Amino acid sequence: MTVILDGISVRRHGETWLDDVNLELAPGMTTVIGPMMAGKTTLMRVAAGLLAPETGRVTVNGKDVTGISVRKRSVAFVYQQFINYPSLTVYENIASPLRLDSRFRRDGVDRRVREVAELMGLAELLGRRPAELSGGQQQRTAIARALARPVDLLLLDEPLANLDFKLREQLRADLKAMFADSGGVVLWSTADPNEALTFAAPTVVLGEGRVRHVGDVADMYAHPPTLAVAATLSDPPLNLLPGVVRDGRIEVLGASLPAPRAHATGHGVVLGVRPHQVTIGRAPDTAGPAALELPAEIRLAEVTGSATFLHLLLQDGHHLVAHLPGTQLFTPGETTLAYVDPAHVFVFDQAGEEKGAEQDGGRLLGTSAAEVDLHG
Repeated sequence: MTVILDGISVRRHGETWLDDVNLELAPGMTTVIGPMMAGKTTLMRVAAGLLAPETGRVTVNGKDVTGISVRKRSVAFVYQQFINYPSLTVYENIASPLRLDSRFRRDGVDRRVREVAELMGLAELLGRRPAELSGGQQQRTAIARALARPVDLLLLDEPLANLDFKLREQLRADLKAMFADSGGVVLWSTADPNEALTFAAPTVVLGEGRVRHVGDVADMYAHPPTLAVAATLSDPPLNLLPGVVRDGRIEVLGASLPAPRAHATGHGVVLGVRPHQVTIGRAPDTAGPAALELPAEIRLAEVTGSATFLHLLLQDGHHLVAHLPGTQLFTPGETTLAYVDPAHVFVFDQAGEEKGAEQDGGRLLGTSAAEVDLHG
């Protein structure tokens, strides 16, 4: 089973929703990650046959299905906003697609409904109607209905967004195991980098309707090929600082660190620093005297219990966020020093400086401690 999206473009109201998307989806799970308005839902609607592309085609096992109605395709779709039949019980909602499938006899329908209901934590709710359920229970019902019948293409558009944390964690593990045994193609969209990393499936990074990168999500996280990919896979958001290369070093807000490649003096770069790589008051043990040192004013400390997010104001009005472990108390207005190990500073070419960089959001040049050549 292979689903191919070949040169898919969608334009509506003078706006580009998808721009020349080319993907080959193999059996099992593929994750699509991108921020809001990246084109994730549009991509899924085209794949399902709910939206006709302006250009390009969709093929399933080599057969062009672009113009075929969704009703004639072997596809199931779960939206972030749950959709159930309000007049049917949970049992009948889950059973509805099975009753249309000749492969399931009456006893087979009942067995499959109860099996999926158990997986989704709905076994005690089978006699209720959607209006008698919480939002999370309704979403689980919609997911169960989509999972009940084997299909060639299963599309899930941020399906766990309305569920509580504990249930999300449990279902991720259960669904990942189920998808691994599936002979069909499963496409899961999310805006949550942690969810994409948890699934550890082949991942498509989408942004502004374009495919930014396709590959192993753990490798993309460790070695983001572009600034756009790094930003998409960072939660909390990636800290971005401006730098200029001068004589083999990068000058950044009054400090400096080694440049990963030889560039002419005056070459502009963008430094990416993940919040958990920022330490306060002392240099990280791994960096020692080589650490990037940035004078800062404390503006806000957000305490979540397990972590503290410290918002800092740097020179020239630039901001930095540090993700610190545990509960730590700080006084707004105080000055401090923020430190970063150069090995954890991603250096990107300034967008537009290289051919293609503007679309990709700045290519990775390496880290400031060691050269990382990702482009041959």
